[in-house]
Amino acid sequence: MNTDIKQSTQWFRRYFSLISIGVIGVIVYMIFFSDTSVVNKIEYQRIIDSLRTEVELNRDSMLYYKHLNSLITTDPEVMERVVREQHNMKRPDEDVFVFTKK
Repeated sequence: MNTDIKQSTQWFRRYFSLISIGVIGVIVYMIFFSDTSVVNKIEYQRIIDSLRTEVELNRDSMLYYKHLNSLITTDPEVMERVVREQHNMKRPDEDVFVFTKK
């Protein structure tokens, strides 16, 4: 039994040095357990992709409202239409009916 242990430690020392074990350990730590690990990189990339998609969706809304804002400041008819539609304002001689979807 003692000779088996001695032979296995000799084999281990022949093929692996302490430096190579340390280097392998550091590489394994960096790949799987550090802040820059492969798993974290994949998760961060997924978050970045979802945020880019959200930015693209919001960019369309931003362009619409930017255009509407420029129209409101230049055209009084558009301003009246927007105020009447979005804020349910009315003229003194009319009734406004608001329909909502359920």
